[in-house]
Amino acid sequence: MTTGEALRKRVRQTLRDQPYPTVTVLSSLLAVQDDMGYLTEEAIQEVARFTGTTINEVWSVASFYLNFRFTPPGDHTVEVCWGPACHLRGAQTLLHDILGQLGLSGEGETGDSHISLKLNTCLGACTQAPVISVDHGLMGRMDSERALKAIQGASHPRRRERRHSREVR
Repeated sequence: MTTGEALRKRVRQTLRDQPYPTVTVLSSLLAVQDDMGYLTEEAIQEVARFTGTTINEVWSVASFYLNFRFTPPGDHTVEVCWGPACHLRGAQTLLHDILGQLGLSGEGETGDSHISLKLNTCLGACTQAPVISVDHGLMGRMDSERALKAIQGASHPRRRERRHSREVR
């Protein structure tokens, strides 16, 4: 079985195995990205087939929403909230220091693919501003020292155990 065939099979299985059936392109894409961590060309094609739509319609939905990714994520994900409350309470300084530690100039993956950095317009914890998320764990009232420590703890090279970091078989 080729890699493409294995990806297609995995996507079909993911779409069939949902506890609540996915009925829209958006819900199908979300289910696939939740499982794989990103969307491949094969995933786009299988979602089109599954939902009875065209590949162009699926791409239009996937490309509209900024949360969809088309490349594999890093081993760990760091999100920095830059919504109004976090902005007013120092998110700019946090972001500057985090970018410096990771050697990045903006969103993306570190050179070693261990960390994916994302900016988020709201992590939903405004009363705890400024907020970051490391591997989906929210941390509030952050200062640069605490944020850098949390990221450093996640940045070593071993891969986290998570569903979407599995190899395709």
